[in-house]
Amino acid sequence: MTLENFNYRTNPLFLRNQFKSDNKFGIPDIPKIKFGDNELKDLLLLGFNQLKRDNGKHAERIIHFFLYDYNFEKVWSNPKPYLKNIIKYKGMLTPDFSMYLEMPYTMQLYNTFRNRWCGAYFASNGIRVIPTVSWTDEKSFEFCFQGIEKGSVVAVSTYMFHETKHHQDQKDIFLKGYNKMLAEIEPEKIICYSEPFSEMSGDIIYVNYEKSSWKYLYDDKLFDLTSNSEKDIIIKKYGYVCKGGGSAYGGKWKPKDKRSARYLGKPNSILRGYSMEGKSGRGYKVDIKYDSEGRAIKERHHTDHNKPKYHTNPHDHEISWKNNHPDPGPPINYWESLPPEFKNYTGGIIMDSENITNKTFNIYGEKFETLGEFKFYLSTGWNLGMQYKGVEYGIEGHNNSFDIWIYDEDVIAKGITLEETLDFEFDGVKLRDFITTDDVEILERHL
Repeated sequence: MTLENFNYRTNPLFLRNQFKSDNKFGIPDIPKIKFGDNELKDLLLLGFNQLKRDNGKHAERIIHFFLYDYNFEKVWSNPKPYLKNIIKYKGMLTPDFSMYLEMPYTMQLYNTFRNRWCGAYFASNGIRVIPTVSWTDEKSFEFCFQGIEKGSVVAVSTYMFHETKHHQDQKDIFLKGYNKMLAEIEPEKIICYSEPFSEMSGDIIYVNYEKSSWKYLYDDKLFDLTSNSEKDIIIKKYGYVCKGGGSAYGGKWKPKDKRSARYLGKPNSILRGYSMEGKSGRGYKVDIKYDSEGRAIKERHHTDHNKPKYHTNPHDHEISWKNNHPDPGPPINYWESLPPEFKNYTGGIIMDSENITNKTFNIYGEKFETLGEFKFYLSTGWNLGMQYKGVEYGIEGHNNSFDIWIYDEDVIAKGITLEETLDFEFDGVKLRDFITTDDVEILERHL
């Protein structure tokens, strides 16, 4: 045996066996740490991907890893270089290596091990470490709470479990695991990143989600954190957090309102209806084709959406379900020819037609609760009509390319990204700063 081979096979980063473990899986134990009564008050976090940029400027924060895994795989493969920066801060949450229902349990166990090993490693180097806890279904309960002492402070994220309100089955998954965690760990406190569910018990620390994001890293005037009311200090449910647990696909999709309910219908059928859009009385005929599972696969809009340069009347949208939710594609226009017949025949199956001409698909005036909800709305192919300071605007886009125009006038921004859209100024005010306020009136929400 060569010295090189000996050193390789005995390398601690290869064996990963240098920390105490009291469970059959060899998952390392993370030592329990104590925090003073006021140490976690008005807690803010800092994403690991902002560590180098911040360089200790916000040392009162705790480092988090609620990011896509590629942002921190290097912490597992080579943790030592990050010690000198992480130790500048109040502490760190353990890396949140993904736990998804669709993963084999071997992978879930492996990611739990990595979570705890990194925690034990950084704790052994003088850093205050708080375990991040993740789970999937009941089978994961055998290992996902291991390596955490009873009475520890722990961290959880609810983001993926209620994301857009369409994936309501995910809430049950979260709460079942959360209650099991309370029984197994009996945590002293629970840091919750994203909005807690009302059913969650325990001493929960609400983190101000918006101010913890990189967008406001250097803005000290954005929030007043003196209020103890849930309304003021609860985390924003949407925004810059990137991922969580539950299903990798978001769980079973469910419509949340009349507008989205039209995506589910009678299998192998065509629905001919009417979409009512906005207080001004805008509306148009809609044809919807459903597949054998009752999912909408194509829509025809008998309108140009007041944008004749970019839409023909009619135009079509193909609807994909590859990500387990309806994802409308860009408009299919018919500039040089008549549109094809919207046939009730597909895949060798003659479809039924429902002549429902008085069905209303859309409802107007729906406000956006949070900036993140609005971002998700635009990013999945929906379009918007709004009135701000007496002017009516339209926003439309797909695949991270968006146009903004004034009704009955020219486009004022074309082909800009989602973030550029949010930063676009209307009468001197950025869209992101007023879209969730009472200053804007939502006129229409449509594909």
